[in-house]
Amino acid sequence: MSVRPAAVAGLFYPGDARQLNTFISTILSDATARLPEALPIPKAIIVPHAGYVYSGPTAGFSYAALKGGMINRVVVLGPAHRVPFYGMALPGHDKFSTPLGDIRIDAEGMQNLMTLPEVQVNDAAHAQEHSIEVQLPFLQTVLGDFSLLPICIGSVQPDAVARVIEELWDGSTLFVVSSDLSHYHSYDEAGVLDRQSIDTALEMRDELNHEQACGATGINALTEIARRHGLTAQLLDYRNSGDTAGDRDRVVGYASIAFYGQGERI
Repeated sequence: MSVRPAAVAGLFYPGDARQLNTFISTILSDATARLPEALPIPKAIIVPHAGYVYSGPTAGFSYAALKGGMINRVVVLGPAHRVPFYGMALPGHDKFSTPLGDIRIDAEGMQNLMTLPEVQVNDAAHAQEHSIEVQLPFLQTVLGDFSLLPICIGSVQPDAVARVIEELWDGSTLFVVSSDLSHYHSYDEAGVLDRQSIDTALEMRDELNHEQACGATGINALTEIARRHGLTAQLLDYRNSGDTAGDRDRVVGYASIAFYGQGERI
């Protein structure tokens, strides 16, 4: 049994299970208190992937919205930050580990995706990648038991990623697109730029570039599929690092966006 160990525990989020549980529980409680009542369970979410002290409060809104959902599988699509490659990378491992325990990989889903030309097994792409890993403790806390399909996105066109999403689309699968927004602008400038990017995602125009969002490829793919399936989108939270744990001279933007299905409730 091969396990991909946590690479950024103790760096991006607490490495101690008890501290991590407390941290996430506080974030989720705060977000739950501020969410509108009677929201449906999202079919897909866009969430940030910075360190929890920076982006955790925003990510918490998407994850708090999942409570009560009948979710058996989670597909997490995160951009590659460390290893350049063409296409999309699946892991060769059977499980992913965090301080909260191990998560089993969806072997059948992986097998289905390997028929697509842009998909490969590439453990190096996953080994130190944080964009997927930081989502996992939130998912473990909210969902408990589920299977995971982690997809690291390299250099590839959004329509290829959209084909992957479509291949995996079913009634009990949640799609998580991991992305921050603008990087290293002033606080006020970031607010303007990020609002434009958020509007682009909410209107499902699949026109984002990687200056606007590091996960632009995954977001554009998701919005293409969201249009196809008649989903609606809602902004749950926006802020940047100047609102949380950073200064306001050079900030990074974060948004939680939920996509809801018509007659396809999880």
